[in-house]
Amino acid sequence: MFSQAVIAKVLHTNLLVVSAFMVLCIPVAWIYGEGWLYFLYSAAITAMLSGAALYFARQANQETVFSKRDAYLAVSLSWVGMGLAGALPYLISGQISNPVDALFESLSGFTTTGSSILTDIEALPKALLFWRSLTHWVGGIGIVLLVVVLLPSLKIGSYHLFSSESSFHERIQPRISRVGLILVIIYLSLTIAQVVFLLLGGMNLFESLCHAFGTVATGGFSPKNDSIAGYSPYIQYVITIFMFLAATNYLVFYLLATGKPRKILQNNEFWFYLKTTLTISIVIAIMLYLESDKGVEGAFRDAAFQTVSIISCTGFATDDYLQWPVYAWYLIFLAMFLGGSTGSTSGGIKMVRHLIFWRSLRAYFKRIMHPQSYIPVRLHDKTLGIETQVNVANFIVTYLFIFAAGTVLLVFLGNDGLTSAGSVATCMAGIGPGLGTTGPVSNFAHLSDPTKLTLMLMMLLGRLEFYTVLALMRPSFWKP
Repeated sequence: MFSQAVIAKVLHTNLLVVSAFMVLCIPVAWIYGEGWLYFLYSAAITAMLSGAALYFARQANQETVFSKRDAYLAVSLSWVGMGLAGALPYLISGQISNPVDALFESLSGFTTTGSSILTDIEALPKALLFWRSLTHWVGGIGIVLLVVVLLPSLKIGSYHLFSSESSFHERIQPRISRVGLILVIIYLSLTIAQVVFLLLGGMNLFESLCHAFGTVATGGFSPKNDSIAGYSPYIQYVITIFMFLAATNYLVFYLLATGKPRKILQNNEFWFYLKTTLTISIVIAIMLYLESDKGVEGAFRDAAFQTVSIISCTGFATDDYLQWPVYAWYLIFLAMFLGGSTGSTSGGIKMVRHLIFWRSLRAYFKRIMHPQSYIPVRLHDKTLGIETQVNVANFIVTYLFIFAAGTVLLVFLGNDGLTSAGSVATCMAGIGPGLGTTGPVSNFAHLSDPTKLTLMLMMLLGRLEFYTVLALMRPSFWKP
């Protein structure tokens, strides 16, 4: 039925990686003179769980075929397993006593959501803050490898529809291992580059690393209570640029690195992403300039930062957008449904789907006006089939349906409508701050445990783009 050996091996590898990164936090504790045994205990427990998975992998039959059902189960179990393991340092250290809160913080980290239950972030030990940001970075590279390498190759969900866009399947390299290496190099390069630029702006090394982890992974955890608001305009511009880059299709970086910048001109998604981000930033900047006491530069900086932060699904904040003119934060709310590019760490619906849907809709109305004409829907100079267009429309409808259902459920659990809608939208897209009582200057600590568990499900559904998780809920999935 399932390739138990392969699934167990995936779990073993992921838990082993988590354990290793926990050990990396011990030197941070030494440097700041903090306790470190809770990391050692957490790493040991996680390593033992990894060993147990390896044991079952060896005991099972060594099947060589990795089917779609194996991938669905392995991917879902991996994210849940990493979330559970990642909660150990919070619990063992005693900094978070509620297991639901610890799991929420951990899963929010690994899924690069960035929503938090912490009311005083700066009160945590530096090593634990480092781990908190590191969960973003580990989850981010896992997401890139997942959405660019594994899911398209298995034609899972709708990723394979964009194999030419997210495409390291555009014959960058025929071997998956080589593709993964290229991705890791790009990911590391972005991280190191941002750390350097932040250091040049006067940010210390610890905070530079934490913010780079959160930016490149489009996560949004900051070691500061006020996120990015207390930093200089230079720092804010640097983070804005890297948030934009982090949500860019990794194919763009590959083309630049291999001396093929002209091919970027053919990437419709990149230009649509750029134009959309600039347009929303400018519109909000004008609103802020006209209806607040911000100057031209301040209005543009705040508008650009928050727009890029929301569209890239990062979630850093420099201002409380709920205090902006009402139309401005309405626009921010709508931007929560955009998402960055395919083949990046960002969440949300993704720019390419919006672009395909818009072009399909435009072609449909043209065909109504000119029934005898042939009006193709094109992307990257390639004509898209009807099946692709239908699948994109189905994904968007499913996304909005789950958002509506999640919102109704949160209202049923006793939350107000604005908080419910904002919380579900931000957790599904992996953004971080929401609306109402979970806005950019608030947190998720006051929500009930059932509400937090519901939002954790939204994180997983959004991060794995529904199909992976929803497939497990079908009785037929478990039948031989």
